[in-house]
This record gives sequence, structure tokens and C-alpha cells, in this order.
Amino acid sequence: MERDRRWTDKGEAIGHGVSWLARWSLRTALAALGFWMVFWLIGTLWVVVMPVLLGLLITTVLWPPARWMMTKGLNSALAATIVLIVGLGVLGGVIAAISSSIASGVPEIAQSAQKAVTQLQDWASGPPFNLKGSDLDRLISQGVEQIKSSIGSIAGGLLTGAGAVTSGVVTGLVALLLAFFFVKDGSRFTPWVRGVIGERAGGHVTTVLERVWVTLGSFIRSQAIVSLIDAIFIGAGLLILGVPLAVPLAALTFLGGFIPIIGAFIAGALAVLVALVSNGLTTAIIMLIIVIVVQQVEGNVLQPILQSRSLRLHAAVVLLVVTAGTSLYGIAGAFFSVPVAAAVAVVVRYLGEVIEARSVMVTSQPDGDEPGETERSPE
Repeated sequence: MERDRRWTDKGEAIGHGVSWLARWSLRTALAALGFWMVFWLIGTLWVVVMPVLLGLLITTVLWPPARWMMTKGLNSALAATIVLIVGLGVLGGVIAAISSSIASGVPEIAQSAQKAVTQLQDWASGPPFNLKGSDLDRLISQGVEQIKSSIGSIAGGLLTGAGAVTSGVVTGLVALLLAFFFVKDGSRFTPWVRGVIGERAGGHVTTVLERVWVTLGSFIRSQAIVSLIDAIFIGAGLLILGVPLAVPLAALTFLGGFIPIIGAFIAGALAVLVALVSNGLTTAIIMLIIVIVVQQVEGNVLQPILQSRSLRLHAAVVLLVVTAGTSLYGIAGAFFSVPVAAAVAVVVRYLGEVIEARSVMVTSQPDGDEPGETERSPE
């Protein structure tokens, strides 16, 4: 057999390697540019993308009961209306129950807060501070003057917060309307896509969309499990320590679990604050330790493991994706980063399956036959 002499010359071998590296560098640069354009477009159209993503996540919760109603012969529009109204009613009932429970516990907390202030004054008047009543009044006056001098920035911050709340309300309303239409007409979407794109490409696209839909449902279920576990352990800690409003605070912890970072922080801070004003500093410190331990276990162990199993993503990938989403798009990025990464992983896995299937089909063809040709029977 004749020896292959293509790379006997070292210069030709180096030139081939450099050319290969240059080609792949150009491809990588173009792919990076494409990803950057996608992120830029998402950021530019975020006011549109945000309600769509929220609507899809809400639809994953509303779709199972709506589909059951449709299988019983109910009209799709009526089924979507019923599940949306019932869902809003359940959420409103939970909020009303929490509000009434908090209102009933306010007098007790106010009395405890008054006692806590008195104890704080007694503690400050003793060693090592030895502050007298006049000294405390002077410190309070200084604090009031500092607040007056900063009233402009405080007002600006309040206006900014009011604008953010208004924008959030509008986004939520749009997301609810979109969820209604998604539930009502969702079953017609994939046939419409198949008809527009074509049977061949439409089959691939509809398969990917169905898998992404299943992935979104898995994300919501895993997030609900994580939030429920947080609420159970923090609520148990509140009950054991004898802190009032344990049930409402546990419910707030569950609801806050669906808002990454800020939701858990606010719920934990409220629990510690109520423990401080009602049961004293020692109970507040113990409650703070419980909240920190529960949130650390949830964020670094439980959530990555559950989401990695349900979404078929490694726990390290989940942590990195959440970090990247937070740095790019803030709280919303932290919330949507995991389902978006799972959807991208679904697309990549499906492409791998298609490539593997085509490779097997090509290698299984006899020599001289083109892929896709059918073998003729001899006459």
C-alpha cells in the first residue's frame, strides 16, 4: 500500500493547521456575534418579552385543568375563562387570608414593639453606652434632621419605586391576558406552525415546542416544591419559637419563593423583624440563623438538584445560568434564566438526535446509494 505523503512537508502541515484554526475562529466569532445580537434584541424588546414569558409560565399552571375541561366537552374560551377566574380567586383568597391574619396580629405586635423599645432604651442607658434621656433625644433629632436633608433623594426613590410598581402591574395584566389566549388557542398553535413552515420543517419545530412546553411545566413544579419546603421549615421555626403570625409568614415565604433573590430576602427579613419586635433579640437571632440556613440549603443544594433532575440540567449549570441571568437582566433574569437555559438545552439535544439519526441513516446505506433513495427490487 502506498504511503500517504500529504503531510510529509512540515510547512504544509502547519499551514493546514493555521487555516483550520482561522476558519473555526471566524465561525466562533460569527456565532458569538449572533448570540450578542439575540441578547441585544431581547433587552431592547424586554417590555414585550417579559409579559410573554410570564404568560407562558402562568399557562403551564392553568393548562392542565383547562385541558381536562375541554376533554369533557367544554368550550375552550369558557374553560380558559373559568381557570383564569378561579386562579385569580384562589390567589386573592390567599392574600385576603394573609391580610386578615396580619391585621388580627397587629395589636399584639404593637404591644411587643412598645416593650421592645422600652427595653432598648433601658439597655442603651446602661453600660457600656450610658446614654441618658437627653442623649437619646439628641440622637433622634439628628436622625430626623438627616432624613429632612435627604428628603429629595427619598422622594425620587419613592417615585422610581412607584413607577416600577406601576410597570409591574401593567406587565402582570398583559401576562394574564396573554395566558388567557394561550390557554384558549394553545392547541391550535402547533398545527398552525406546521402549516406555515411546512410539513417537514414544521414537524421538527412542533416537536421541539412540545418538549419545551414539558420543560416549562417541570420548572414550575420544581420551583413550587422548593418554595413549599422553604415555607414549611421557616414556618416550623416560627411556631417552635412562639413567634406570632407564623402561618401568614410561611405563606409569604411560599409566594416569595417564586420571585428569585428579593422574594426570599423580603420574606426572611419580615420573619426576623416580627420575631424581634414580638419575642426579643435572642429569638430574632435564632430566627435569623434558621432563615439563613434554610435559604442557603435551598439556593445552593435543593434548588439546583431538583431543577437539574426535572430540567435535565447539571446543578453546576443551573448555578452558572442563574448567576449570568442575574448579572445581565437582574431579578427577572434570575427567574427566567433557568427555564430559558432548559429550553435551549432541549433544542440542542433534539439537534443532536437529528444529526445522530441522519448519520446512522447515511452509514446504513450501501455503497453507491445516495441517502434517502429507496432500494429498487430487481425486475
